[in-house]
Amino acid sequence: MESNALILTVTASSIVALLFLIVKLKFQPFLALILVSLGAGLAIGMAPQDLLDFVVKSMGGTLGFVALIIGLGSMFGEMLRVSGGSERLALTLIHKCGDRSVPWALGLVGFLVSIAVFIDVAIVILVPLIYGIARRTGKSLLYYGIPLCAGLSVTHTFLPPTPGPIATASILGADLGWVIIWGVIAGLPAMAVGGPLFGKFISNRIFVPVPEYMVQGESKFDDPSKLPAFRGVVLTLLLPLVLILGNTSAEMLLAEGNLLRDVLMFIGNPIIALLLTTLLTFWVFGHNRGFTADQLQKIATKALEPAGIIILITGAGGVFGKVLVESGVGKILADAMQDMNMPLVLFGFATAAIMRISQGSGTVAMITGASLTAPVAQLLGASPQMLALCTIAIACGGAAFSHVNDSGFWMANRYFGMSVSDTLKSWTVMKTLVGLTGLAICLVISLFIQ
Repeated sequence: MESNALILTVTASSIVALLFLIVKLKFQPFLALILVSLGAGLAIGMAPQDLLDFVVKSMGGTLGFVALIIGLGSMFGEMLRVSGGSERLALTLIHKCGDRSVPWALGLVGFLVSIAVFIDVAIVILVPLIYGIARRTGKSLLYYGIPLCAGLSVTHTFLPPTPGPIATASILGADLGWVIIWGVIAGLPAMAVGGPLFGKFISNRIFVPVPEYMVQGESKFDDPSKLPAFRGVVLTLLLPLVLILGNTSAEMLLAEGNLLRDVLMFIGNPIIALLLTTLLTFWVFGHNRGFTADQLQKIATKALEPAGIIILITGAGGVFGKVLVESGVGKILADAMQDMNMPLVLFGFATAAIMRISQGSGTVAMITGASLTAPVAQLLGASPQMLALCTIAIACGGAAFSHVNDSGFWMANRYFGMSVSDTLKSWTVMKTLVGLTGLAICLVISLFIQ
Protein backbone atom coordinates (compact mmCIF):
# COMPACT_ATOMS: atom_id res chain seq x y z
CA MET A 1 0.00 0.00 0.00
CA GLU A 2 2.84 2.39 0.83
CA SER A 3 4.40 1.64 -2.54
CA ASN A 4 1.10 2.39 -4.32
CA ALA A 5 0.75 5.63 -2.40
CA LEU A 6 4.26 6.66 -3.42
CA ILE A 7 3.62 5.88 -7.09
CA LEU A 8 0.34 7.80 -7.12
CA THR A 9 1.98 10.72 -5.32
CA VAL A 10 4.82 10.81 -7.85
CA THR A 11 2.38 10.64 -10.77
CA ALA A 12 0.15 13.40 -9.39
CA SER A 13 3.14 15.55 -8.47
CA SER A 14 4.61 15.09 -11.94
CA ILE A 15 1.43 16.36 -13.59
CA VAL A 16 1.20 19.31 -11.19
CA ALA A 17 4.86 20.12 -11.83
CA LEU A 18 4.32 19.91 -15.59
CA LEU A 19 1.40 22.32 -15.41
CA PHE A 20 3.34 24.67 -13.13
CA LEU A 21 6.32 24.80 -15.48
CA ILE A 22 4.21 25.34 -18.62
CA VAL A 23 1.43 27.57 -17.28
CA LYS A 24 3.09 29.55 -14.51
CA LEU A 25 6.76 29.68 -15.47
CA LYS A 26 6.09 29.62 -19.26
CA PHE A 27 8.59 26.84 -19.92
CA GLN A 28 8.72 25.41 -23.44
CA PRO A 29 6.74 22.11 -23.23
CA PHE A 30 9.71 20.05 -24.49
CA LEU A 31 11.95 21.28 -21.68
CA ALA A 32 9.15 20.91 -19.11
CA LEU A 33 8.45 17.31 -20.12
CA ILE A 34 12.14 16.34 -19.93
CA LEU A 35 12.57 17.93 -16.49
CA VAL A 36 9.43 16.30 -15.12
CA SER A 37 10.44 12.93 -16.55
CA LEU A 38 13.84 13.14 -14.83
CA GLY A 39 12.23 14.19 -11.56
CA ALA A 40 9.68 11.37 -11.71
CA GLY A 41 12.36 8.81 -12.51
CA LEU A 42 14.48 9.84 -9.55
CA ALA A 43 11.42 9.92 -7.27
CA ILE A 44 10.51 6.29 -8.05
CA GLY A 45 14.05 5.19 -7.21
CA MET A 46 15.80 4.86 -10.59
CA ALA A 47 19.58 5.21 -10.39
CA PRO A 48 20.71 8.50 -12.00
CA GLN A 49 22.87 6.88 -14.72
CA ASP A 50 20.22 4.24 -15.45
CA LEU A 51 17.65 7.01 -15.69
CA LEU A 52 19.71 8.96 -18.23
CA ASP A 53 20.20 5.83 -20.35
CA PHE A 54 16.47 5.15 -20.07
CA VAL A 55 15.59 8.69 -21.21
CA VAL A 56 17.89 8.49 -24.24
CA LYS A 57 16.55 5.06 -25.21
CA SER A 58 12.92 6.14 -24.73
CA MET A 59 13.42 9.33 -26.75
CA GLY A 60 14.95 7.41 -29.63
CA GLY A 61 12.30 4.70 -29.51
CA THR A 62 9.48 7.23 -29.68
CA LEU A 63 10.97 9.37 -32.44
CA GLY A 64 12.11 6.61 -34.79
CA PHE A 65 8.64 6.43 -36.32
CA VAL A 66 7.06 9.75 -35.35
CA ALA A 67 9.84 12.01 -36.66
CA LEU A 68 9.64 10.52 -40.14
CA ILE A 69 5.85 10.77 -40.31
CA ILE A 70 5.62 14.34 -39.02
CA GLY A 71 8.54 15.50 -41.16
CA LEU A 72 7.16 14.02 -44.38
CA GLY A 73 3.62 15.16 -43.59
CA SER A 74 4.83 18.71 -42.97
CA MET A 75 6.59 18.91 -46.35
CA PHE A 76 3.54 17.46 -48.11
CA GLY A 77 1.27 20.05 -46.49
CA GLU A 78 3.59 22.98 -47.12
CA MET A 79 3.86 22.19 -50.84
CA LEU A 80 0.08 21.98 -51.06
CA ARG A 81 -0.26 25.33 -49.28
CA VAL A 82 2.36 27.18 -51.33
CA SER A 83 0.91 25.94 -54.63
CA GLY A 84 -2.60 27.15 -53.70
CA GLY A 85 -4.10 23.68 -53.46
CA SER A 86 -5.95 24.53 -50.25
CA GLU A 87 -7.54 27.59 -51.84
CA ARG A 88 -8.56 25.62 -54.93
CA LEU A 89 -10.36 23.08 -52.75
CA ALA A 90 -12.27 25.77 -50.88
CA LEU A 91 -13.17 27.89 -53.90
CA THR A 92 -14.40 24.94 -55.98
CA LEU A 93 -16.64 23.48 -53.28
CA ILE A 94 -18.06 26.91 -52.42
CA HIS A 95 -18.74 27.64 -56.10
CA LYS A 96 -20.48 24.30 -56.69
CA CYS A 97 -22.80 24.61 -53.67
CA GLY A 98 -25.92 26.66 -53.24
CA ASP A 99 -26.05 29.16 -50.38
CA ARG A 100 -27.75 26.69 -48.04
CA SER A 101 -25.16 24.00 -48.68
CA VAL A 102 -22.11 26.24 -48.32
CA PRO A 103 -21.67 25.60 -44.53
CA TRP A 104 -21.60 21.85 -45.17
CA ALA A 105 -19.12 22.32 -48.03
CA LEU A 106 -16.93 24.46 -45.77
CA GLY A 107 -16.99 21.75 -43.10
CA LEU A 108 -15.80 19.28 -45.73
CA VAL A 109 -13.13 21.74 -46.92
CA GLY A 110 -11.79 22.00 -43.39
CA PHE A 111 -11.93 18.24 -42.95
CA LEU A 112 -9.87 17.63 -46.11
CA VAL A 113 -7.41 20.53 -45.89
CA SER A 114 -6.35 19.76 -42.33
CA ILE A 115 -5.17 16.30 -43.42
CA ALA A 116 -2.07 18.05 -44.75
CA VAL A 117 -2.01 21.62 -43.42
CA PHE A 118 -1.57 22.60 -39.76
CA ILE A 119 -4.75 24.12 -38.35
CA ASP A 120 -3.27 27.55 -37.58
CA VAL A 121 -1.93 27.84 -41.14
CA ALA A 122 -5.24 26.60 -42.55
CA ILE A 123 -7.14 29.29 -40.63
CA VAL A 124 -4.86 31.97 -42.07
CA ILE A 125 -5.39 30.64 -45.61
CA LEU A 126 -9.07 29.75 -45.59
CA VAL A 127 -10.96 32.09 -43.25
CA PRO A 128 -10.33 35.15 -45.50
CA LEU A 129 -11.94 33.22 -48.38
CA ILE A 130 -15.32 33.35 -46.65
CA TYR A 131 -15.29 37.11 -46.06
CA GLY A 132 -16.68 37.76 -49.53
CA ILE A 133 -19.50 35.22 -49.06
CA ALA A 134 -20.48 36.74 -45.72
CA ARG A 135 -20.56 40.26 -47.18
CA ARG A 136 -22.59 39.12 -50.20
CA THR A 137 -25.22 37.24 -48.18
CA GLY A 138 -25.31 39.61 -45.21
CA LYS A 139 -25.12 36.68 -42.81
CA SER A 140 -23.02 36.51 -39.65
CA LEU A 141 -19.44 35.43 -40.36
CA LEU A 142 -20.00 32.61 -37.85
CA TYR A 143 -22.53 30.98 -40.20
CA TYR A 144 -19.63 30.10 -42.50
CA GLY A 145 -16.63 30.28 -40.18
CA ILE A 146 -17.78 27.83 -37.50
CA PRO A 147 -18.34 24.94 -39.97
CA LEU A 148 -14.95 25.57 -41.57
CA CYS A 149 -13.15 25.64 -38.23
CA ALA A 150 -15.03 22.56 -37.00
CA GLY A 151 -13.82 20.60 -40.04
CA LEU A 152 -10.27 21.83 -39.47
CA SER A 153 -10.43 20.94 -35.76
CA VAL A 154 -11.70 17.42 -36.33
CA THR A 155 -9.05 16.34 -38.81
CA HIS A 156 -6.25 18.17 -37.01
CA THR A 157 -6.88 16.16 -33.85
CA PHE A 158 -8.50 12.93 -35.12
CA LEU A 159 -6.66 11.85 -38.29
CA PRO A 160 -3.06 11.02 -39.23
CA PRO A 161 -0.71 12.35 -40.51
CA THR A 162 -1.30 15.37 -38.26
CA PRO A 163 1.03 15.40 -35.22
CA GLY A 164 -1.48 14.90 -32.39
CA PRO A 165 -2.97 11.56 -33.47
CA ILE A 166 0.43 10.34 -34.74
CA ALA A 167 2.04 11.02 -31.35
CA THR A 168 -0.89 9.55 -29.43
CA ALA A 169 -1.04 6.42 -31.57
CA SER A 170 2.71 5.95 -31.25
CA ILE A 171 2.63 6.12 -27.44
CA LEU A 172 -0.36 3.75 -27.28
CA GLY A 173 1.02 1.45 -29.97
CA ALA A 174 -2.15 1.84 -32.04
CA ASP A 175 -2.48 0.80 -35.69
CA LEU A 176 -2.87 3.92 -37.87
CA GLY A 177 -5.30 2.18 -40.22
CA TRP A 178 -7.76 1.66 -37.38
CA VAL A 179 -7.09 5.19 -36.13
CA ILE A 180 -8.16 6.51 -39.55
CA ILE A 181 -11.28 4.31 -39.58
CA TRP A 182 -12.45 5.36 -36.11
CA GLY A 183 -11.34 8.94 -36.74
CA VAL A 184 -13.58 9.24 -39.80
CA ILE A 185 -16.52 7.48 -38.13
CA ALA A 186 -16.33 9.73 -35.06
CA GLY A 187 -15.09 12.81 -36.88
CA LEU A 188 -17.78 13.33 -39.48
CA PRO A 189 -20.65 13.47 -36.94
CA ALA A 190 -18.48 15.69 -34.72
CA MET A 191 -17.89 18.04 -37.65
CA ALA A 192 -21.63 18.10 -38.44
CA VAL A 193 -22.72 18.86 -34.88
CA GLY A 194 -19.96 21.34 -34.04
CA GLY A 195 -19.94 22.86 -37.53
CA PRO A 196 -23.01 23.48 -39.74
CA LEU A 197 -25.60 22.67 -37.06
CA PHE A 198 -24.04 24.76 -34.30
CA GLY A 199 -22.95 27.41 -36.81
CA LYS A 200 -26.55 27.99 -37.86
CA PHE A 201 -27.65 28.17 -34.21
CA ILE A 202 -24.97 30.60 -32.99
CA SER A 203 -25.06 32.83 -36.09
CA ASN A 204 -28.72 33.60 -35.35
CA ARG A 205 -27.71 34.85 -31.90
CA ILE A 206 -24.38 36.57 -32.53
CA PHE A 207 -23.92 38.70 -35.64
CA VAL A 208 -20.25 38.99 -36.55
CA PRO A 209 -19.45 41.27 -39.51
CA VAL A 210 -16.32 40.87 -41.60
CA PRO A 211 -13.52 42.62 -39.67
CA GLU A 212 -12.34 45.60 -41.69
CA TYR A 213 -8.73 45.17 -40.63
CA MET A 214 -8.68 41.71 -42.26
CA VAL A 215 -10.27 42.53 -45.64
CA GLN A 216 -6.98 43.32 -47.35
CA GLY A 217 -5.78 39.74 -46.87
CA GLU A 218 -8.61 37.92 -48.60
CA SER A 219 -6.41 35.96 -51.04
CA LYS A 220 -2.84 36.02 -52.27
CA PHE A 221 -3.91 34.41 -55.57
CA ASP A 222 -5.22 37.14 -57.89
CA ASP A 223 -6.18 34.71 -60.65
CA PRO A 224 -8.02 31.57 -59.43
CA SER A 225 -7.53 29.96 -62.85
CA LYS A 226 -3.84 29.56 -62.00
CA LEU A 227 -4.62 27.40 -58.97
CA PRO A 228 -4.07 23.60 -59.12
CA ALA A 229 -6.84 21.33 -60.40
CA PHE A 230 -9.53 20.43 -57.87
CA ARG A 231 -9.46 16.70 -58.64
CA GLY A 232 -5.71 16.52 -58.23
CA VAL A 233 -5.85 18.23 -54.85
CA VAL A 234 -8.54 15.88 -53.52
CA LEU A 235 -6.78 12.75 -54.79
CA THR A 236 -3.49 13.87 -53.28
CA LEU A 237 -5.07 14.51 -49.89
CA LEU A 238 -6.76 11.11 -49.87
CA LEU A 239 -3.78 9.14 -51.21
CA PRO A 240 -1.91 8.58 -47.90
CA LEU A 241 -5.14 7.62 -46.10
CA VAL A 242 -6.05 5.09 -48.81
CA LEU A 243 -2.56 3.57 -48.80
CA ILE A 244 -2.51 3.23 -44.99
CA LEU A 245 -5.97 1.66 -45.01
CA GLY A 246 -4.73 -0.74 -47.70
CA ASN A 247 -1.99 -1.83 -45.31
CA THR A 248 -4.47 -2.56 -42.53
CA SER A 249 -6.90 -4.35 -44.85
CA ALA A 250 -4.18 -6.53 -46.41
CA GLU A 251 -2.91 -7.59 -43.00
CA MET A 252 -6.43 -8.62 -41.97
CA LEU A 253 -7.74 -10.22 -45.18
CA LEU A 254 -4.80 -11.74 -47.06
CA ALA A 255 -2.69 -14.73 -46.05
CA GLU A 256 0.99 -14.39 -45.19
CA GLY A 257 3.25 -14.99 -48.17
CA ASN A 258 0.72 -13.54 -50.61
CA LEU A 259 2.56 -11.17 -53.00
CA LEU A 260 -0.32 -8.67 -53.10
CA ARG A 261 -0.36 -8.60 -49.29
CA ASP A 262 3.36 -7.86 -49.17
CA VAL A 263 3.06 -5.08 -51.74
CA LEU A 264 0.05 -3.44 -50.07
CA MET A 265 1.65 -3.62 -46.63
CA PHE A 266 4.87 -2.08 -47.95
CA ILE A 267 3.36 0.87 -49.82
CA GLY A 268 0.73 1.23 -47.08
CA ASN A 269 3.28 1.50 -44.30
CA PRO A 270 2.68 5.06 -43.00
CA ILE A 271 6.28 6.07 -43.69
CA ILE A 272 6.24 4.81 -47.30
CA ALA A 273 2.70 6.17 -47.86
CA LEU A 274 3.78 9.65 -46.74
CA LEU A 275 7.06 9.43 -48.67
CA LEU A 276 5.26 8.54 -51.91
CA THR A 277 2.65 11.26 -51.36
CA THR A 278 5.29 13.88 -50.58
CA LEU A 279 7.33 13.03 -53.70
CA LEU A 280 4.17 13.09 -55.84
CA THR A 281 3.09 16.43 -54.35
CA PHE A 282 6.45 18.06 -55.03
CA TRP A 283 6.40 16.77 -58.62
CA VAL A 284 2.76 17.60 -59.48
CA PHE A 285 2.29 20.83 -57.51
CA GLY A 286 5.93 21.93 -57.58
CA HIS A 287 8.00 20.86 -60.56
CA ASN A 288 5.08 20.68 -63.01
CA ARG A 289 3.89 24.15 -61.97
CA GLY A 290 7.23 25.85 -62.60
CA PHE A 291 8.91 25.78 -59.21
CA THR A 292 12.70 25.54 -59.47
CA ALA A 293 14.75 22.94 -57.61
CA ASP A 294 16.07 25.68 -55.33
CA GLN A 295 12.55 26.89 -54.52
CA LEU A 296 11.40 23.35 -53.76
CA GLN A 297 14.35 22.85 -51.43
CA LYS A 298 13.47 26.06 -49.56
CA ILE A 299 9.81 24.97 -49.27
CA ALA A 300 10.82 21.60 -47.82
CA THR A 301 13.25 23.23 -45.39
CA LYS A 302 10.67 25.77 -44.21
CA ALA A 303 8.14 22.99 -43.63
CA LEU A 304 10.50 21.27 -41.20
CA GLU A 305 10.87 24.31 -38.91
CA PRO A 306 7.54 23.92 -37.03
CA ALA A 307 7.80 20.15 -37.41
CA GLY A 308 11.03 20.12 -35.42
CA ILE A 309 9.37 21.62 -32.35
CA ILE A 310 6.46 19.18 -32.52
CA ILE A 311 8.82 16.21 -32.98
CA LEU A 312 10.84 17.15 -29.88
CA ILE A 313 7.70 17.65 -27.77
CA THR A 314 6.40 14.29 -28.96
CA GLY A 315 9.67 12.59 -28.07
CA ALA A 316 9.72 14.17 -24.63
CA GLY A 317 6.12 13.11 -24.11
CA GLY A 318 7.11 9.56 -24.99
CA VAL A 319 9.86 9.69 -22.37
CA PHE A 320 7.39 10.89 -19.75
CA GLY A 321 5.00 8.09 -20.65
CA LYS A 322 7.67 5.41 -20.43
CA VAL A 323 8.80 6.70 -17.01
CA LEU A 324 5.20 6.37 -15.81
CA VAL A 325 5.04 2.84 -17.21
CA GLU A 326 8.26 2.03 -15.37
CA SER A 327 6.75 3.36 -12.13
CA GLY A 328 3.94 0.79 -12.23
CA VAL A 329 1.16 3.36 -12.09
CA GLY A 330 -0.68 1.48 -14.85
CA LYS A 331 -1.72 -1.38 -12.59
CA ILE A 332 -2.95 1.00 -9.90
CA LEU A 333 -5.03 3.01 -12.36
CA ALA A 334 -6.32 -0.15 -14.08
CA ASP A 335 -7.50 -1.56 -10.74
CA ALA A 336 -9.15 1.74 -9.85
CA MET A 337 -10.90 1.93 -13.23
CA GLN A 338 -12.23 -1.60 -12.86
CA ASP A 339 -13.52 -0.78 -9.38
CA MET A 340 -15.34 2.27 -10.79
CA ASN A 341 -16.41 0.49 -13.99
CA MET A 342 -14.89 3.34 -15.97
CA PRO A 343 -14.46 2.59 -19.70
CA LEU A 344 -10.90 2.92 -20.99
CA VAL A 345 -11.96 5.42 -23.66
CA LEU A 346 -13.56 7.65 -21.01
CA PHE A 347 -10.39 7.51 -18.92
CA GLY A 348 -8.32 8.58 -21.94
CA PHE A 349 -10.71 11.42 -22.74
CA ALA A 350 -10.79 12.68 -19.15
CA THR A 351 -7.01 12.77 -18.69
CA ALA A 352 -6.51 14.63 -21.97
CA ALA A 353 -9.38 17.04 -21.25
CA ILE A 354 -8.01 17.95 -17.81
CA MET A 355 -4.63 18.77 -19.34
CA ARG A 356 -6.31 20.67 -22.17
CA ILE A 357 -8.27 22.87 -19.80
CA SER A 358 -5.25 23.41 -17.56
CA GLN A 359 -2.51 24.36 -20.02
CA GLY A 360 -4.15 24.97 -23.41
CA SER A 361 -2.04 22.99 -25.87
CA GLY A 362 -4.03 20.20 -27.51
CA THR A 363 -0.85 18.34 -28.51
CA VAL A 364 0.55 18.38 -24.96
CA ALA A 365 -2.86 17.31 -23.63
CA MET A 366 -3.02 14.36 -26.03
CA ILE A 367 0.54 13.26 -25.32
CA THR A 368 -0.01 13.40 -21.56
CA GLY A 369 -3.35 11.61 -21.85
CA ALA A 370 -1.72 8.89 -23.95
CA SER A 371 1.16 8.58 -21.47
CA LEU A 372 -1.29 7.89 -18.64
CA THR A 373 -3.56 5.65 -20.71
CA ALA A 374 -0.88 3.47 -22.34
CA PRO A 375 0.12 1.45 -19.24
CA VAL A 376 -3.52 0.92 -18.31
CA ALA A 377 -4.41 -0.27 -21.82
CA GLN A 378 -1.45 -2.64 -21.81
CA LEU A 379 -2.45 -4.24 -18.51
CA LEU A 380 -6.07 -4.55 -19.60
CA GLY A 381 -4.99 -6.31 -22.80
CA ALA A 382 -6.68 -3.81 -25.11
CA SER A 383 -7.08 -5.01 -28.71
CA PRO A 384 -5.61 -3.08 -31.69
CA GLN A 385 -9.11 -1.74 -32.42
CA MET A 386 -9.51 -0.56 -28.81
CA LEU A 387 -6.08 1.11 -28.79
CA ALA A 388 -7.04 3.01 -31.94
CA LEU A 389 -10.37 3.97 -30.41
CA CYS A 390 -8.58 5.24 -27.28
CA THR A 391 -6.42 7.37 -29.59
CA ILE A 392 -9.56 9.07 -30.91
CA ALA A 393 -11.06 9.44 -27.41
CA ILE A 394 -7.86 11.13 -26.23
CA ALA A 395 -8.01 13.32 -29.34
CA CYS A 396 -11.54 14.32 -28.34
CA GLY A 397 -10.22 15.44 -24.96
CA GLY A 398 -7.44 17.36 -26.66
CA ALA A 399 -9.90 19.09 -29.00
CA ALA A 400 -12.56 20.13 -26.47
CA PHE A 401 -12.66 23.04 -24.03
CA SER A 402 -10.42 25.49 -25.92
CA HIS A 403 -10.36 28.80 -24.06
CA VAL A 404 -8.10 31.78 -23.33
CA ASN A 405 -4.94 29.71 -22.71
CA ASP A 406 -5.10 28.19 -26.23
CA SER A 407 -3.42 29.96 -29.16
CA GLY A 408 -6.22 28.76 -31.47
CA PHE A 409 -8.73 30.72 -29.38
CA TRP A 410 -6.89 33.96 -30.09
CA MET A 411 -6.49 33.20 -33.79
CA ALA A 412 -10.27 32.79 -34.05
CA ASN A 413 -10.73 35.96 -32.00
CA ARG A 414 -8.57 37.92 -34.46
CA TYR A 415 -9.73 36.45 -37.76
CA PHE A 416 -13.41 36.75 -36.83
CA GLY A 417 -12.99 40.10 -35.13
CA MET A 418 -14.96 39.04 -32.03
CA SER A 419 -14.89 40.03 -28.40
CA VAL A 420 -13.51 37.55 -25.88
CA SER A 421 -17.05 36.87 -24.66
CA ASP A 422 -18.34 36.06 -28.16
CA THR A 423 -15.28 33.92 -28.87
CA LEU A 424 -16.08 31.86 -25.76
CA LYS A 425 -19.70 31.50 -26.87
CA SER A 426 -18.79 30.44 -30.40
CA TRP A 427 -15.27 29.00 -30.79
CA THR A 428 -15.09 27.40 -27.32
CA VAL A 429 -18.55 25.84 -27.60
CA MET A 430 -17.78 24.60 -31.13
CA LYS A 431 -14.56 22.90 -29.97
CA THR A 432 -16.35 21.38 -26.99
CA LEU A 433 -19.17 20.03 -29.16
CA VAL A 434 -16.58 18.45 -31.47
CA GLY A 435 -14.90 16.74 -28.53
CA LEU A 436 -18.06 15.57 -26.78
CA THR A 437 -19.72 14.32 -29.98
CA GLY A 438 -16.59 12.39 -30.88
CA LEU A 439 -16.47 10.92 -27.36
CA ALA A 440 -20.11 9.82 -27.58
CA ILE A 441 -19.37 7.95 -30.83
CA CYS A 442 -16.28 6.34 -29.24
CA LEU A 443 -18.30 5.17 -26.23
CA VAL A 444 -20.90 3.56 -28.49
CA ILE A 445 -18.22 1.80 -30.56
CA SER A 446 -16.47 0.59 -27.39
CA LEU A 447 -19.56 -1.45 -26.51
CA PHE A 448 -18.83 -3.73 -29.47
CA ILE A 449 -15.05 -4.19 -29.20
CA GLN A 450 -12.61 -5.10 -26.44
